[in-house]
Amino acid sequence: MIEEKGGSAQILERLMSSYGVNTQKDLAAALDIPANNISGWTQRDSVPGNAIIKCAIDTGADLQWLVYGKLANANYGTSTERPSGQVLYSEVMANGGRPVLRRILDAYGFSMQKQLCELLDISSGTVSTWVRRNYFPGDVVVTCALDTGVSLEWLATGKSKPFRNDSNILSEHSLIRKIPKRKLSAGKLTDDGFYYFDKYFLSNEIIDPVFIESASKSWFVDLGRKNISNGRWVIDIDGDLDVYDIARVPGNKINIVGKSSNFECNVSEVTPLGVVVQTLENNI
Repeated sequence: MIEEKGGSAQILERLMSSYGVNTQKDLAAALDIPANNISGWTQRDSVPGNAIIKCAIDTGADLQWLVYGKLANANYGTSTERPSGQVLYSEVMANGGRPVLRRILDAYGFSMQKQLCELLDISSGTVSTWVRRNYFPGDVVVTCALDTGVSLEWLATGKSKPFRNDSNILSEHSLIRKIPKRKLSAGKLTDDGFYYFDKYFLSNEIIDPVFIESASKSWFVDLGRKNISNGRWVIDIDGDLDVYDIARVPGNKINIVGKSSNFECNVSEVTPLGVVVQTLENNI
């Protein structure tokens, strides 16, 4: 995610500049790693995120400058309030697994691992491995920090605050949530990309959110709810999907009100796709 083909040599130069060293051997000593590791990075044309994270927190160098070289006036001052060297590295690596995953999800405004996997195009098995092995996903942490503007120190260690005190603008991703979008037409649902919205618009208690759009209305639907209760639902009736208002009546039956029909049937005669959380209606 952060390694770019043809860019490893430049990243290594910026790492050495940040530490004030002139050789890869001295850089390896600063990073507390074997010197042949750096030779391997050069051969693979990629620099691991863990090394970039350590350098950024250890030296105070600007993260975007380390990765992309975009900022000419990066700050190299080492903070006296933070640990450094091997102590810092051990602290960062001890924050792997579930704790760092939680901070990454919070930074993006996600409530489920599935959302992170979709955003970064990684498998759920990869994320599960982080948790199972207490692994620190340095590349993802760097990507998240660059993507959201959240403090690298907070992401890596849980210390400090997520945002700088002098920052008046929160990042785009930190306030935006992404969910699947589907189009409802002629009783069928088709995938239609993704829908982005303010993360505070919907409750985090929604299990499996999706945005469904028709010609005149749209709905936020929780596909994780299948036990029919009073309310508005997306229902499959004989293979055709639509949105109906449902009221339960005695005898395990339901009263169904649709756009052009009103009828009663047994609960078992229909298949619920999910419950409607909110409805949006076009007025023009």
